[in-house]
Amino acid sequence: MLRRLLRDWRPTWLDVLLSLAVGTAGLVESFGRQGSLPGQIGDPAPMAAGAVVAGTTLLLRRRFPVTVLLALIAVGLAVRALSGGGYYAAWHFYSTLILVHTVAGSTEPRSRRGVAGLACVLAAYVFLQTFQRNDVAEVMIGAVFMGVAYGSGILLRRQIDRTSRLAERATRLEVEREARARRAVAEERTRIARELHDIVSHNVSVMTLYTGVVRMRLGDEHARERDMLLGVEQAGREAVEELRLMLGMLRGTAGPGPDALQPDLDQLDELVTHVREAGLDVRLRIVGEPRPLPPGLGLSAYRVIQEALTNVLKHAHATGAGIVITYGRTGLDVEITDDGTGDGSEGHGSGRHGSDGRGSDGHGLIGMRERAAMHGGELSAGSVPGGGYRVVARFPLDAPAGIR
Repeated sequence: MLRRLLRDWRPTWLDVLLSLAVGTAGLVESFGRQGSLPGQIGDPAPMAAGAVVAGTTLLLRRRFPVTVLLALIAVGLAVRALSGGGYYAAWHFYSTLILVHTVAGSTEPRSRRGVAGLACVLAAYVFLQTFQRNDVAEVMIGAVFMGVAYGSGILLRRQIDRTSRLAERATRLEVEREARARRAVAEERTRIARELHDIVSHNVSVMTLYTGVVRMRLGDEHARERDMLLGVEQAGREAVEELRLMLGMLRGTAGPGPDALQPDLDQLDELVTHVREAGLDVRLRIVGEPRPLPPGLGLSAYRVIQEALTNVLKHAHATGAGIVITYGRTGLDVEITDDGTGDGSEGHGSGRHGSDGRGSDGHGLIGMRERAAMHGGELSAGSVPGGGYRVVARFPLDAPAGIR
């Protein structure tokens, strides 16, 4: 039984220091005040032994606070009986205050253990008053010291409980925040995967169709070529079917069909028109010579602009926004700037583009960064000096053949 109780017990450095302090102070007091005069200790051996025992029991104060307090009272009675004097050792008083504080901090006072601990504290106070004849002032001083020790233990326990609750809550909120961020990334990647599935399936279907047309136009003198094209056509159909089997599960039942046309920068004028109808003055400027873009890259650039304008409408409190699309030699730059100010909870600071990198809908910058990174690009966002917010996405492109 005792082995099981002591299995999880480990004294702290504070317990060790208190034990050494009480034991050392008791030895110094016992032998330092040895003498036959009033107020001195005639036989220091019982006092010294009691100090060592009291110091040793303090090592167990956190595991058995009430039991150790009762043991300290028993040590005091034994020392009094063996020494036969009315001298009350200071080490016993210090140990009593330490244990009273520990008992109060070990459990809730309104519980059964708390009531039992309070009873032991009162017993220790009564024992303290029996050592010598005390006047009213001495009785009150002892009560003050015991009350402060008991009250400080209660306050410390409540503070520890409050700190533990706050730490647990902070940990839970951090876990939830990370889970929301992971869920946002997963949802955005699923959305991107659906769109890529549509694009790849559509393009492979078109390639298969063209291959079939070429095969049918070849004459009988090209039988070998027709057989090869037939194999390519069959492989294309199998590829489309495999794509639908593997990636089709990512599509929701309410989503668009596999052959739905995905938007790109060619449909940007329509998006700008809708945003203007919503009340935001949008200015679109194109720098450089537009040229065909890979379908996936054009779609990602479109979605970045769409998401940025949606955030402006929802949270920025802006009156106008500017879109600049720059076709460079080796890259495509998309810049969206607004003149909004936002507010403390949903503006440019903690709402629309908060410190966690998410908009209010759980995606925001996370989705835009995922789209840019998917094509080897990068995205930056931040406040503009003087007011407003800017989102810049850069997508790498192969240089046109004529300007390499």
